[in-house]
Amino acid sequence: MRYFLELSYCGSLYHGWQRQPNALSVQQIIEEALTTLLGKETAIVGAGRTDTGVHAKQLFAHFNTDISVEKSDELTYKLNRFLPKDIAIIAIHPVTTDAHARFDAISRSYEYHISEIKDPFTSGLVYHFNQPLDIDVMNDAAKKLLCHRDFKCFSRSKTDVKTYACEVTEAYWEYHNNQWTFYISANRFLRNMVRAIVGTLLDVGTGRITLAEFQSILNSQDRTKAGSSAPAQGLFLTRVQYPNTIFVARGKEYNK
Repeated sequence: MRYFLELSYCGSLYHGWQRQPNALSVQQIIEEALTTLLGKETAIVGAGRTDTGVHAKQLFAHFNTDISVEKSDELTYKLNRFLPKDIAIIAIHPVTTDAHARFDAISRSYEYHISEIKDPFTSGLVYHFNQPLDIDVMNDAAKKLLCHRDFKCFSRSKTDVKTYACEVTEAYWEYHNNQWTFYISANRFLRNMVRAIVGTLLDVGTGRITLAEFQSILNSQDRTKAGSSAPAQGLFLTRVQYPNTIFVARGKEYNK
């Protein structure tokens, strides 16, 4: 039977989500835990991959096992006892046999957190940036993302994709208690896309580039025209949505 793992993690100590030959990843840690608990080698497929140091408040991964639905809650408990403190299993959901954590996702959402002040209690979870920012002009620039489709200018240059087309459904900044938060949702994201967007919007907010220049960057399809990528530690994958039809049981409550 196929299941979706719903999980969260702090990515500070990991070289991203995806398993790598010579570096520790979140995928590797979970696969090793599942293999031990289920008694046979178990691979998982994630909804996407986060870069080194990036965090996830919600991510899904699918895997196959012979355990019954009734045993899934027990497996959740055992996994959480087995996994390190910076990785948590939220739930295990039974899904249809052809459900795919990556290809069936219809929307993904990210947040990027920036703090104006140095705070030891958020170290590794925010980007400390103390230059003045113009939130109005940054939000004007962010609105332009909603009308754009080709995001090659914000994609890592060496990436294996067939298209750079993405449909951004929301993109905006909020400011509260000395912290800036950027919210963005889309049907899909390119590698490094959110961090490149944030870095370029910070250039807008500090006056380094104008709104017209931001639009030119969007039109250029050239990564070298955009700003530097914002550091990884401020980025969180916050939500992945799926059609309710892929969940075998209890599914309707998960996309509220």
